[in-house]
Amino acid sequence: MDSVNEHTEGLVVGVDSGGSGLRIALADAAGGAVLGTAASREPVRTGPGGISAAHFLDQVLPAVRSLAEPHRSRRVLAVAVGAAGMATLGEELRTELPGAFAGAWGVRRLALAADAVTAYAGALGQRPGAVVAGGTGMIALGTDLTSWRRADGWGHLLGDCGSGAWIGRAGLEAAMRAYDGRRGGSGPLLARAEKLFGPAAGLPGALYPRPDRPAVLASFAPEVGRCAAEDPVAADILTRAARHIAEAAEAVCPAGPEARVALTGGLFRLGDPLLVPLRAALAELVPHARPVTAAGDPLAGAVALATGLADGTLRLPEDPSLLRLFGGEAT
Repeated sequence: MDSVNEHTEGLVVGVDSGGSGLRIALADAAGGAVLGTAASREPVRTGPGGISAAHFLDQVLPAVRSLAEPHRSRRVLAVAVGAAGMATLGEELRTELPGAFAGAWGVRRLALAADAVTAYAGALGQRPGAVVAGGTGMIALGTDLTSWRRADGWGHLLGDCGSGAWIGRAGLEAAMRAYDGRRGGSGPLLARAEKLFGPAAGLPGALYPRPDRPAVLASFAPEVGRCAAEDPVAADILTRAARHIAEAAEAVCPAGPEARVALTGGLFRLGDPLLVPLRAALAELVPHARPVTAAGDPLAGAVALATGLADGTLRLPEDPSLLRLFGGEAT
């Protein structure tokens, strides 16, 4: 098969691995049209070597085998994996996946990326700009297509400012202020907190021992959003969150008229109570960047990386911790 026909008939695989599980897409190498998807609700385990390559492969290889069965005459040309924790916990994946995929599929090219990179690629493709990924946590990533810049994503104790966990914690603090009779308290947020978690005095004992504290905090963020229309304290929390998010975008957004800024992730489903002040803050802090709707999610970004690898058009910059490319021929 010559190289033109091979690319036309080839396949690519995109993988999105995060705290809520794993998603896999099989797509045409030419154009990236998705042919099938699979998902697992079991997050990939971590161990002494970081993210477990064995557990990852145990989930991915059978899923891709099943997806590719109707297309078994076609070759997998490239794979792209976006994984939460890749920057700090991905050494085992970087060591083992190139050989594992070469052995399983004879794959030629592989991209291993932080999930923020696949979120960027899904949202903006290969254009310069900034993407803010917001959910329980929050991270901003930007590129001028020469290098990457990152802001926040430091977890709920050191950062993630403006995230779901940050908003939820601020809302619960306002509830406890109201319980104590201190300034800055919110009666509506206190009522919602007690409805969700029980008596306010018992909240520390219910929250502090939880291993999933960030998610529990973030679960209160929608309550802050629901109160914002009538409660100035809740509205102020979302205004401050919007400022934090815009400051992160400002820190990573490249200069120049071509820059775009996009938002992706479940945080922004809070809607206008957050988005209205956020749009205003972005207009003030990054006035040169054009706001755009995210084109796709991180799985779409993984597919985009894989198709760019397959046809040689990938322009997003390599980075030791954010995006590693492996391009040798299979042996």
